[in-house]
Amino acid sequence: MTSPPSPRPLSPCRKVCRIEPSQSLCEGCGRTLDEIAGWGKMTEADKAPVWERIEAEGYVVSEGISARGG
Repeated sequence: MTSPPSPRPLSPCRKVCRIEPSQSLCEGCGRTLDEIAGWGKMTEADKAPVWERIEAEGYVVSEGISARGG
């Protein structure tokens, strides 16, 4: 039996704020500058695809811990 997924943190930010110039993504959380800037105003529905993308790309694995480091 699998346990229910743990709730996501309020933000994927890991306080490792470095933008990868070639992709315009934060190395810490995997969000774009626009996503970072607008996060506080986004609804949960707006955040859902961002969470799904960064989780799929390995930035967040469980309990808000990043697998990509940085």
